[in-house]
Amino acid sequence: MKSIFKAKSKTTPTELITKFFGESESWRFREDDLEPLVELIRLIRPVKLKNLEIVDLHEIISFLKNNYFLREQFSIYIKEILTDKKFNKILSDAAILQDVDFIFEVKKRIFAKFLPYQPQKDTLEYILNQVFYRDDDTIWINKIPSQQLEELYTLLEFKSIYDTIELKSVLSEVFYGMYLITQRISGRAMETDVIKMVPEYEDYESPFSAFEKELFLMEDKIRNSENYFTTSDDLSYAQLMVLHKQCEEYVDKAFHNSSKYGISLRVNQNLLKIRQQLERLKFLIPLLIVDEKNDIKSNGIALALHLIKYNCYKNNVRKFIGESTQLISYEITQHTAKTGEHYITESRKEYFKMFRTALGGGFIVGILCVIKVLLSKADTSFFGHAFLYSMNYAFGFITIYLLGFTLATKQPAMTASALIKALEEGVLKQGRDAEKYKAFAILFARVFRSQFIAFVGNVIMAFPVSLLGIWLIDYTLDYNIAATKWESLLIDLSPIHSLAIFHAVIAGVFLFLSGIISGSIANRDKHNQVFFRITEHPLLKKSLGKNRTLKLAKLYEKRWAGIVSNFWFGIFMGSTASIGLFLGLNLDIRHITFASGNLALALYGANYEVSDSMLFWGVFGIGIIGLVNFMVSFSLSLGLAFRSRAISLFELRFVTVSIWNHFKSRPFSFFFPTEKKNKSEVVENYLSTDEQK
Repeated sequence: MKSIFKAKSKTTPTELITKFFGESESWRFREDDLEPLVELIRLIRPVKLKNLEIVDLHEIISFLKNNYFLREQFSIYIKEILTDKKFNKILSDAAILQDVDFIFEVKKRIFAKFLPYQPQKDTLEYILNQVFYRDDDTIWINKIPSQQLEELYTLLEFKSIYDTIELKSVLSEVFYGMYLITQRISGRAMETDVIKMVPEYEDYESPFSAFEKELFLMEDKIRNSENYFTTSDDLSYAQLMVLHKQCEEYVDKAFHNSSKYGISLRVNQNLLKIRQQLERLKFLIPLLIVDEKNDIKSNGIALALHLIKYNCYKNNVRKFIGESTQLISYEITQHTAKTGEHYITESRKEYFKMFRTALGGGFIVGILCVIKVLLSKADTSFFGHAFLYSMNYAFGFITIYLLGFTLATKQPAMTASALIKALEEGVLKQGRDAEKYKAFAILFARVFRSQFIAFVGNVIMAFPVSLLGIWLIDYTLDYNIAATKWESLLIDLSPIHSLAIFHAVIAGVFLFLSGIISGSIANRDKHNQVFFRITEHPLLKKSLGKNRTLKLAKLYEKRWAGIVSNFWFGIFMGSTASIGLFLGLNLDIRHITFASGNLALALYGANYEVSDSMLFWGVFGIGIIGLVNFMVSFSLSLGLAFRSRAISLFELRFVTVSIWNHFKSRPFSFFFPTEKKNKSEVVENYLSTDEQK
């Protein structure tokens, strides 16, 4: 008996059907015996899905046509296991957000990947979990020609989904699923945070409530009809689709207003769930329409295919994260794009202004390098050193930011978004793609030279300031603070004697994260109306006056995101080494400006008695560290910006070619401002867009 269920690897689908349902077999199915169907699907399922064009069922169809008894037995078996199986939960829940808590939803889906939730055996979801348990099953099923699916539908004598509307019938389950969805949408759309996103609808009836009422009327009409369906020229159907369109416009308007009011992750998840539910209804409503006789069959097949698809995708983590984070990342990069515009120089005046602000940043970093060496002398724990280093970095970076100075490599996280915004808008909307990529290359050259001069300004100032600082301490206290550390300071700069490149990558990641923090804080404050709340704070207005309160609100709006971003950047930079020591891992950070200051400290600590090779690798290491800092932070930010605007990474191919062609034709423009004003108007138009708005 057991041998019946063990299909050999070389068994064909037709042989399997014969084995299970042949006349010579005394086996009789029970309604919960899924083994025949599981084995059959396993044999039909393609081994490789890549470049799969078609899944041909011609052999099975021909076999069933020529074998009446086997076809009858197989048909009875399939209909028996599907009869009276509930599936409304698949329609209302599967592949739709179940919780607005992002972290909880991710954990739940990951857990379900390893230990799937198993519903009751009287549900269709249980059968689909057992038969189509792979995420990619829906891919190959959709490769089956529709003509073959219709032939199978006819051969197996499936009943019409409009046969009855009684309890547990197909149509009854469809309506119940639609009711669940519409009632959930209506309740979620009435939440305060969602309504706040669309003040334009405050004085109007909710389109969701109107849609729910119209759906009830349409269902009542179908229940009382002779055929249990309606036609596309029915006024009720037309009205229902108009209201559905209004619901979609409501959600689109809420998402669009996020640039004006900001958006939280919770509101984003609420709106995303409503959008997913509306998309589900957009598929379900046409199932109630039959204009031609063949629609009865095609609607039944479409329902079956979508049920499999929804069930396969219900635990998809990648798609969930992608959908959930796209708008949030867009709003974050919108902020960083606007900030990044200030870090892109064009004229010689702007170029040398960047140089001067970079000198100021190098001056502060030089002092921070000396202070860090002094703090390393403190007799404290790993946590103590992490705290001291973090505060040193954090307050130093905040000082650089508030004084308007520039820290090299801090800009890429900002300028990448500005570049993508230029690519997205096409810069020259009336031009060809070639013109768009050319304009992007020109803008990239400006970004690169802005970074180059920031590197130069930071490095040439951090070195003498650190040297002067350690000399003053030695001169005043007769104590060379780097006498015992100079060798490690020098070795840490060498890309061949240490993990300097890996540590520079870590610093690049932190630079990227600081940009994300800045954008998220600005977005959060906008959504929470912090500026307006400070402006209208009764106690502040009473104690400071309206004008000063307004100035405080403007100062907060302009500076707070940057302050928090720089504070956390300092925490990341200062605690990495201590965390590495605690974990027993070689973790640390390398930043080009600090590398320059540390080189000065190492030379003084060694009394300038350093071998030529070590000096060479130290100087060379500074350049490599700076390049890695830039490449990592810029590439991560570029990837996020591409992702947030749904631009294909395939565009990078054309962008890279355009940049390379521009470099070959004008290499000096990547290091010095060579374009004349009238030649760069193509990108200037982009930078002035937001100001005009």
